[in-house]
Amino acid sequence: MGRVAELAGVSVRTLHHYDEIGLVRPSTRTVAGYRAYSAGDVERLREVLAYRRLGFGLREVAELVGDPSTDAVAHLRRLRGLLLERRDRADAMVTAIDRELEARAKGLKVTPEEQLEMLGARLYDAIGGAYTATRRTEPRIAAQIWDALGDAQTVLNVGAGTGSYEPADCDVTAVEPSAVMRGQRPAGSAPCVAAAAESLPFEDHSFDVAMAVSTVHHWGDPIAGLREMRRVARRVVVLTFDTDEPGWQDRFWLTRDYLPEFADVLAEFPSLAGMVDAIGARAEPVPIPWDCADGLFEAYWRRPGAYLQDHVRRAMSVWTRVGPEAEQRAVRSLSDDLDSGRWAERNSDLADLDAADLGLRLLIA
Repeated sequence: MGRVAELAGVSVRTLHHYDEIGLVRPSTRTVAGYRAYSAGDVERLREVLAYRRLGFGLREVAELVGDPSTDAVAHLRRLRGLLLERRDRADAMVTAIDRELEARAKGLKVTPEEQLEMLGARLYDAIGGAYTATRRTEPRIAAQIWDALGDAQTVLNVGAGTGSYEPADCDVTAVEPSAVMRGQRPAGSAPCVAAAAESLPFEDHSFDVAMAVSTVHHWGDPIAGLREMRRVARRVVVLTFDTDEPGWQDRFWLTRDYLPEFADVLAEFPSLAGMVDAIGARAEPVPIPWDCADGLFEAYWRRPGAYLQDHVRRAMSVWTRVGPEAEQRAVRSLSDDLDSGRWAERNSDLADLDAADLGLRLLIA
């Protein structure tokens, strides 16, 4: 244990604590009876220490390293994404600071917008490092999307992220502006182009279908991006969100009772009717299963305790957009209601539902 502590740069006391709480337990003993670490133990310790040094709490680390669906390679990709996120955000801040210093040296006025620019890059670069912890392909949603792709042979996936929902039986080209997200795409996944939806670097009708899954709300100009998809492909399939229905904020208990700021997040989001008109589409509802494998914002509608977990929230852009005060207030209120039983009483009608319509819509053009 002493040698492992020395190599890892931690105290023996830390390793004893990890052993006591079951986070990293040495699996062997020496002849003299001392605890010893196998190669597998060291690998797990490496993952634990890496997550700790990136700011994760012990409970979050235990959930991450204990995920049976995530192997050592997946952990390395996730850690790489987190480190790329920090590097990219630091680079963006340095560039913005240099630009402001140059402007001030010339006596130029620096606008409030330019001052705030130094705080970071794109939203996906802020949340992307945690994305693979919970965001996976949900087979039932995937089946609906792939059915809409029909007999397509060539598919463009716009705002592709880490590659969820890309069909394995098609020739896929991905487009993703975030370096953090591109860095987490699995080995062997579709080639990925660094570009934005509003300016796709392809000729007209280059693809059978252009698809976009849970990404339109991140685009600077959603309507322009949708029209670009229509330009480069013969057909378009988009998974997005409906804000046209009166009282849409009340469809989901989380936004109704705990996070009213969600409405402000989508205040400038195009109407469903506007998106439908932009590409000549029809819209069909996409029910969210109660045990949805994809940790999108509404995924845990029947598993409310998940929203108390930081790593779950970090993979949802909503929380970054509403800000830490609203997030902390919502989490505290939800935690209190779960402890008191108020949440269960207020949402008793959900207990027997297998799926819920919470506003996800598939646009098919």
